[in-house]
Amino acid sequence: MSWFESLILGLVQGLTEFLPVSSSAHLRLTAAFSGWKDPGAAFTAITQIGTEAAVLIYFRKDIGRILSAWTRSLTNKALRKDPDARMGWLVIVGSIPIGVLGVTLKDQIEGPFRDLRITATMLIGMGIVLGIADRLAARDEIGGRHRAPKQRKSLQDLGVRDGLIYGLCQAMALIPGVSRSGATISGGLFMGYKREAAARYSFLLAIPAVLASGLFELKDAMESDHVSWGPTIFATVIAFGTGYAVIAWFMKFISTKSFMPFVWYRIALGVVIIVLVTMGALSPHAAESAG
Repeated sequence: MSWFESLILGLVQGLTEFLPVSSSAHLRLTAAFSGWKDPGAAFTAITQIGTEAAVLIYFRKDIGRILSAWTRSLTNKALRKDPDARMGWLVIVGSIPIGVLGVTLKDQIEGPFRDLRITATMLIGMGIVLGIADRLAARDEIGGRHRAPKQRKSLQDLGVRDGLIYGLCQAMALIPGVSRSGATISGGLFMGYKREAAARYSFLLAIPAVLASGLFELKDAMESDHVSWGPTIFATVIAFGTGYAVIAWFMKFISTKSFMPFVWYRIALGVVIIVLVTMGALSPHAAESAG
């Protein structure tokens, strides 16, 4: 992998990780459209350490409170009802599905799931799901001629059942094209949560899963002779800086705006991929992964 490729792929990772458009799909597509080798699932997981570092810094106050309350609740039963302590437990509960499926489906994630036809289908399908969820949220928030606005749930209402459902939605993002934030936010909106609440829990829930995945791939990569460490580390740093800016923008955006621009973008991109693959202008299969 060249330094220029790592720059572009780092920017793509940072720009798309937190938006409901699928960062893994965009890394795969950027390489395919540019005629580069597929950066591979390992590169994606390692650069995600950079974007998750941005989450840790952006939400550092929230994370500090949650860790403190959760740790103290281990020895003090009275603290287990504290909202921050509960959130700590709920992040653990919500992380179980992706942990189990990530290990079970590792070979598929690194192989068949990276087929561009699957990516395109997931872009379109999850785009439609996100659009429906967004419409339902808007209907509750605005109300109608014969319907008063409906109060949607906050993170204070989050329980084990909803946490597991969030976790199952996050696990779907193991397939490129789904989008971790898109799946979890859609799940949250369908369950009746506010946009900001769904996005906040989505970001918090991603921390253990993404860091564990990145460190797991990092361990394997350190035992390999086929990793271009300089460009990979450079891409991770670029992803961190870009990702931090995107989080700040996105959290403000969702408080007043609809997700529909992302919905139409996903559908359009998916259709373009299907057309190009059908015409033979784009191979559905990944070229040999770049080191």
